[in-house]
Amino acid sequence: MRIGLLTEGGYPYVSGDAGLWCDRLVRGLEQHQFEVYALSRTAAQEDGGWVALPPQVSRVRTAPLWTAQDDGVVHGRRARRRFAESYGELVAALCEGDPSDPTALSQAGPTAQADRFATAFYGLAELARDEGGLVGALRSEGAVRALERACRAPGALRPAREARVPDLLAVAAHLESALRPLSLDWYDDQGDEGGRGLGAVDVCHAASGGAAALPGLLARHFFDVPLLVTEYGVRLRTHYLSSGRGASPAGPGSAPSAVPAPALSAPAVRALLAAFHGRLAAEVYRQAACVTPGNAHARRWQERCGADRAKLRTVYPGMETSRFAHVGDSPDTADPHTLVWIGRVEPAKDLVSLLHAFAEIRKEEPRTRLRIIGAASGEEGRAYLGHCRMLAAQLFPDEADGPHAVGDNPVSFEEIGGPESATLAEAYAAGAVVVLSSVVEGFPVGLVEAMLCGRATVSTDVGAVVEVIGGTGLVVPPRNPRALAEACVALLHDPERRARLGAAARARALELFTVEQNVTAFHGIYLELVSQAPTRRFLFDDDGEPRPFAVPPEECLSGLRTGPGAPVTARPGPAWATGPQARDASPVAATEGAR
Repeated sequence: MRIGLLTEGGYPYVSGDAGLWCDRLVRGLEQHQFEVYALSRTAAQEDGGWVALPPQVSRVRTAPLWTAQDDGVVHGRRARRRFAESYGELVAALCEGDPSDPTALSQAGPTAQADRFATAFYGLAELARDEGGLVGALRSEGAVRALERACRAPGALRPAREARVPDLLAVAAHLESALRPLSLDWYDDQGDEGGRGLGAVDVCHAASGGAAALPGLLARHFFDVPLLVTEYGVRLRTHYLSSGRGASPAGPGSAPSAVPAPALSAPAVRALLAAFHGRLAAEVYRQAACVTPGNAHARRWQERCGADRAKLRTVYPGMETSRFAHVGDSPDTADPHTLVWIGRVEPAKDLVSLLHAFAEIRKEEPRTRLRIIGAASGEEGRAYLGHCRMLAAQLFPDEADGPHAVGDNPVSFEEIGGPESATLAEAYAAGAVVVLSSVVEGFPVGLVEAMLCGRATVSTDVGAVVEVIGGTGLVVPPRNPRALAEACVALLHDPERRARLGAAARARALELFTVEQNVTAFHGIYLELVSQAPTRRFLFDDDGEPRPFAVPPEECLSGLRTGPGAPVTARPGPAWATGPQARDASPVAATEGAR
């Protein structure tokens, strides 16, 4: 079958999020044909190139979300009226007050609000398809004025009624960026084999929610192509967390906003963008034929956001186990007095609590050492790493020679590739206990890696940690250094218990979190969706009547007749997706992405 794989800031780019997961899925299903539709996040990402693509990837089409030039489309009077009506309805659905709010005059229920948003959204999509794009219209003064009218209308959200001109401009700019996929020329099913778009695929598989799922929504709307949505981290949750910190509402893993962060932190802007992303997520879940969360934590978020429980199927992400096989199968030779923390250094990992917990551990076990292994994430991460270094020097002044010394300090800060941790597996093998101290976590990849290495773990109860551990490690409340210290001391004092927990953890990881189980699950879902989808290819006789059995079944697999060695073609999107920022990228070897 032909699969349309939809990504945002991910596969096939080298620096893409979830790129390794997508690459393993495509390579594991070599009997199918994949067409990749990729939205890039930054110019640097495009310059970094692609991973090496397997033969079953027949075509890649790319478009940037980080920039969009004016497409040159000039709308006539009728098109401008259609845009004003659809866009006005869209922003009115965002500003519509909550029926439970006694100050709101609108009494529309959630279903009516969702229908209003969907009608307006698809109205804009049909206009973009008929006219060739909406970039200019979405940037026009008319769009800002429509947003202002919706905010000033009776029954609007209280924060929306208080929006100022800078707030309106910030929201309009973000909506233009979020709706850019509507202007792409990916939505067709005619032409030769190389010219067909998403209308000719058998299944659209969005590797995340948000912008990546928009093309799948339109393929579902125009051609009734079944949509499969996979979320290992719920995009709407990411938006809420990042907007609360004043960052880009799209959050990590999304296209950067063209609006400065201070403007996006205004209450009116946060409320309107939260409404937009919430309505969009609900529409994606409503139209998807199947939604595959990566864990129960993501599944609960999806249910709260409107996903039908009958459509949800948990599919755990697949991990490459061969890298950790040597450590997991070998006898434990780690220093029995060493704790190891591995991951990205950022505030959400709460290394401050870990350092305070380690001070308590040292009172019970003076010989214990703590190795913090990982690179800082961005400017915020580098500042946080510097703060943690200073804190370690202050908490253990007798061991440190100076504020930046690490020689005799029981806490060391390292990176993978150093003399003591040449590989990730060796880093896990260095500790008797692996610690996770996060206050925010989605699917804890590092925890699964520690389990594959057969290590006993102590983790905070956040995200999907309890689901992943399943009784094979100790779990404590987050932001509780005393509880974290007590759990670590308990394992340091009991080597037999450490060995039992490590063996059980490795067995659990090999059963649930391998590439093989992930690929097998999606193969079955693809077959099920295609078997339930209506036939979209018909022939008609001279009188215009359909001929039900005129199209042979093998016609659905016409793309595979070219053979597995067919060349990959990279086609950009519309006019604003061409030029210096959209170029063919040289494939490079796939590597592990950022943790």
